[in-house]
Amino acid sequence: MRVFVTGVDGYIGALLAPYLQARGMRVTGLDTGYYRDGWLYCDERDTPTQPYTINKDLRRITGDDLRGCEAIVHLAELSNDPLAQNNPRVTHQINHLGSAALARTAVQAGIRRFVYTSSCSVYGAGAGEFLDERAPVNPQTAYAECKVLVERDLAALAGSTFAPVILRNATAFGPSPRMRFDIVLNDLCALAWTGGRIAMTSDGSPWRPLVHVADICEAIYLSLIAPESSVGGKIFNVGQNSENYRVRELAELVAAEFPGCAVTAGSSLGDNRSYRVDFTRIARELPGFQCRYTARDGIRQLRALFERIQMGTETYRFRAFTRLRQLEYLQATGQIDAEFYWR
Repeated sequence: MRVFVTGVDGYIGALLAPYLQARGMRVTGLDTGYYRDGWLYCDERDTPTQPYTINKDLRRITGDDLRGCEAIVHLAELSNDPLAQNNPRVTHQINHLGSAALARTAVQAGIRRFVYTSSCSVYGAGAGEFLDERAPVNPQTAYAECKVLVERDLAALAGSTFAPVILRNATAFGPSPRMRFDIVLNDLCALAWTGGRIAMTSDGSPWRPLVHVADICEAIYLSLIAPESSVGGKIFNVGQNSENYRVRELAELVAAEFPGCAVTAGSSLGDNRSYRVDFTRIARELPGFQCRYTARDGIRQLRALFERIQMGTETYRFRAFTRLRQLEYLQATGQIDAEFYWR
């Protein structure tokens, strides 16, 4: 299978491309290159062969770019919530309109399988109960709103010639060469390693479901090879039920693996996103899927990585490992314009 992967130079994409290649797939990548300044470590297991990659903005993809491809994995959107809130207008241009246009181009090109990486953030502010794919969405940010809109547009295109698969990923964690330290568990581990202290800005009561980045890659791979009758037009929450945590529980898990780390809590005011998610469907209906890693596994992996590469505070705080900081830098230095196009 020849697979077109957007966002191939991102946190997930840097792992997904070699993951698919190792399983016999031919990968063509697309990435605009916002985060190429950031490369945390080298590991031949993660990056054996870099795929052929088109350097292009998502909003400028044409049918010619997709020629010869049999499936699309769409990762390339502005992520995450703080970044989207910083510029909701451009977020909607890229994440909603750009993604919808890609799907329509795929239909015109005769591509049937379209795997879209959505997010459990669409559930927004849940009431504490476990939410499955039938639960009403309640997006709290521009990022989550765009995810809901793209899901709607994909559902409208689904039919006998187009089989989208929507993966609502829990919050990712774990090592990647294109590292992100603006997602909760990775950030907590980096704080513990570099400063020996986790100072939470909230009281730690919000719920978050977590999933290892390698388990996301496996879910994507299985969504590509599964029979169309099993996955076409379906939404899957990606994760496992045991990995729903309050933020303060995550901080305590991290502190237990980083001796001497202190944890302090902040105010309960501010971010109202809190949701627990039910992952029964993916384990039951996506053939062969089962999560392999827990949050504790990821914490131990990150600690071992930080020790191996002797990561310091300067590396942890490097702009390219935080999405909003990197884009602010590219704008401040005149490399991208107000619409996030390269100058």
